[in-house]
Amino acid sequence: MQVERYSEKWADDWNRLVGESCNGTFLFHRDYMDYHKNRLTDCSLMFSHKGKWVGLLPASLHQDEIRSHGGLTYGGLLWRAETHFETVEFMYKEAVEYYSKELKAVRLLYKTIPYIYSSYPAQDDLYILFQNNAQLKARGLSSAILLADSLPFSQLRKRHVRKALDAGLQVDRTESPENWQSFWQILTNVLQRCHSVQPVHSLDEILYLKSYFPKKIVLQTVTGHGHIVAGCVLYLTKQTVHVQYISANEEGRALGALDLLFSQIVEQYRKEYVYLDFGISTEQGGDVLNHGLLFQKEGFGGRSVCYDQYVIQL
Repeated sequence: MQVERYSEKWADDWNRLVGESCNGTFLFHRDYMDYHKNRLTDCSLMFSHKGKWVGLLPASLHQDEIRSHGGLTYGGLLWRAETHFETVEFMYKEAVEYYSKELKAVRLLYKTIPYIYSSYPAQDDLYILFQNNAQLKARGLSSAILLADSLPFSQLRKRHVRKALDAGLQVDRTESPENWQSFWQILTNVLQRCHSVQPVHSLDEILYLKSYFPKKIVLQTVTGHGHIVAGCVLYLTKQTVHVQYISANEEGRALGALDLLFSQIVEQYRKEYVYLDFGISTEQGGDVLNHGLLFQKEGFGGRSVCYDQYVIQL
């Protein structure tokens, strides 16, 4: 097996293998990853065997630490469904050796890909990490719905849905830049007021990414009395709908806008996708759990999925 550090000349090969992989999502496409390229030093690896690319590892360099990937929530090794365990193990060993010898890194922060994003069983790397004494560094707790057989909403969430319908609220999937701007203002205000933070992406950044992935990054809004009161940004991967951003203004919260939104999203996507992932309810690497946020997601039928990060000493 041969290992090569990613170069732009291999962008098409990289993107093709992401699409063919059993555990990759569009977040690993170079058009998505490379919007970080001016802020992060890319050190992604490509693995080949007998002249054929067999696997990828999205990664970035942070002084003496490698992260897979510093700009992404998850990002471990990618491979095709027909790939055997032995090949994945070879890729892992080649990556560790390359980062240690060529980049003089002292550790690798490996972000595993949650199983709900794999189109075929692909947890070979978890066993390899165990074999190599990797230490669990962080665990984010997310909540996901099995769309084809979802649990019913709690009575509280059902009451809020009825309240939203009685108030005449409507859910729409929108492409309008004006609606994106309106939602982003709501999102920014809520994050600033409640957490003193800004969205991870600016409005310009999310619209830039959407321009490359117009069918995979979508905005769904809730409108009342002619203006947006709530909404969410969805990332549509192979089999999972991921809630990237969600927010409601005071009017939307009072009228149950988010309850109506998710009741319709579940119905809209249940035939085409397997899971709806609400994202994590934890902070500080999993040490702090937001119980109120988790309670809300569980009221929609969400149940726990872990986003894990491991440290490997090189």
